[in-house]
Order: sequence, then C-alpha cells, then structure tokens
Amino acid sequence: MIGKLDYYRIFNIVSQNKSFSKAAEELFMTQSAVSQAILKLEKELATPLFHRTPKGVILTDEGQVLYEYVQSALGILHAGEDKLLEFKHLTTGQLRIGVGDTISRYFLLPYLEMFHLKYPGVRLKVLNGTTSEIRDFIRAGEADVGVCNLPLRDEQLQVQPCKQIHDIFVCGEKYKNLTKKPIALPQLMKMPLIFLGKKANSRNYVEQYLKEQGYHLTPEFELGSHDLLLQFAQINLGIACVTKEFALEYLEKGLLYEVPLQQPLPKRSIGICHLKSVPLSRAAQKFSELINPTAFLPHRQ
Repeated sequence: MIGKLDYYRIFNIVSQNKSFSKAAEELFMTQSAVSQAILKLEKELATPLFHRTPKGVILTDEGQVLYEYVQSALGILHAGEDKLLEFKHLTTGQLRIGVGDTISRYFLLPYLEMFHLKYPGVRLKVLNGTTSEIRDFIRAGEADVGVCNLPLRDEQLQVQPCKQIHDIFVCGEKYKNLTKKPIALPQLMKMPLIFLGKKANSRNYVEQYLKEQGYHLTPEFELGSHDLLLQFAQINLGIACVTKEFALEYLEKGLLYEVPLQQPLPKRSIGICHLKSVPLSRAAQKFSELINPTAFLPHRQ
C-alpha cells in the first residue's frame, strides 16, 4: 500500500485534469513517467482505470469508484498533515502542568498568562499537588512537566532549577522584639513555631537542615497552605517558616516582620522537571523555555 501511494497521487491528478500531459505539467514530471505510473497501478489492481481518447483520458466505471475513495483518502491525509502543522506551530494542542498552589499563585501565573497570550490555541490543564504528587503525575504520564520545590531526587526525572528562593521566619506585632537583632537557633527553637505539614517539600528541607544542626522540630501548628502560615503569624499565633519571595506583600505592607537569624537557612530553588525517557512536546518545550531559557538544552557528548 505504501509503495502505491505515489501512484494514487498521480492517479488523482490525472483524473482531475483528464489528461496525462496536463497532469505531468502539474506534477513536474514527464508525460512518459505519468503514463508508466498509471500503467503500473492498473497492472497491480488488474483493472483498467482510464479510457484513452485522442482528446485525453476518461475514467472507467472502476476508475470512477477508485477516484472517489482516493479523493477521500488523500483529503484525510492532507487534513492530518495540516493538523501536524497546527501542533508544530502551536495553534492547537494541550499542555498539562503539575504545580503546587503556592508556586502557581506566586510564581507561575505570569508565565501561564504569557504562554496563553502567545499560544491561545493550546489548552492548559493544571494539576495541583505537593512535590511528591507532582512527581507521580509526571511518572504516570498525567502531566507533561512539573514546577515544584527542590530538591527533587528521582532517576527518572530531568530537573532544572529556574528560580532561587529563601526560607525565612516571620512574626506579627506580638513578637516584633525578635526582629531587633539576629537571633540564634536555640532561641528560635523555643518559640511557638508554625510550619507546613510533613508532606510539604519545603518543610522537609528546613526540618532536615535543623536536624543537621542538632535540633528536633516540634511545631506548634502544622498547616496545609503557605497563605495560612502568613495569616497565623499575622494574628500572633507564633513564628512562621515561609518562603520570602511568596511573603513580600505581607512584609512590604508591614503586616509581618522577618525574624533575622544569626545562621540564615540555606537557599534552595524552584525547578521544572519532566521524564527523561519521554521527549517534550513542542508546547511543553516552549513553556519550559519561557520559564527558563536555558531549560532542557541538549547535552553535549
């Protein structure tokens, strides 16, 4: 069938032009080559397709039936080619992104807006979850890319840091005296601390660091969202561990105050990731490049 596809294309053009010579001109072939192609097709099908006349060619009854099917088949092929071009130029398609609520709100939204304005035909599907859940989305094929808190160690994933962030402690008016000068970790650990729940990657990162310094973390409150951390600290329920870049509005308005540490917490990053074994779709590649122009550049051997 594949070997006869070119014959069917030639047959279609000859049928439309009712002439070997005119078909040859349209196909940029010799008239002899067109005639030979039709003869080979007729031989393979064991059916005459044209009546040859001094004025040109006319489809036989069998040829007319075949022409209708060829027209339909080639039309479907052309539609398929057009659809591929739409995907190539991102006039259609879908992009599935795994991301947490906080990163989505405070980091990703501007990039989603830019991507949608640039490629309005691409449908966006956002799957919310923790870093471990986002990893599972990607491994299960439910998300094309994930944007999450690092570190994320998984041999199946390619991970690219795209924004450095800082974990800090903040407080409300009740504990404002703690902001006058940097405090040591022993003093901090005596305070009523507010943290995210244990499933949060950012919580685990800070907890592991404190453990390495010899401290066992026992928060006063364990909450389900970053916004709740800010709100609990604002009403003086304790000292909250938050991401500075996501708390700027509270800090700049004087609703919360940063508690300086003599030993600041190590910086970490937000990263974008996808399966190593699966090539990125064009939409996913463009989105990754939008967030980080150096993301997923080919590795040099």
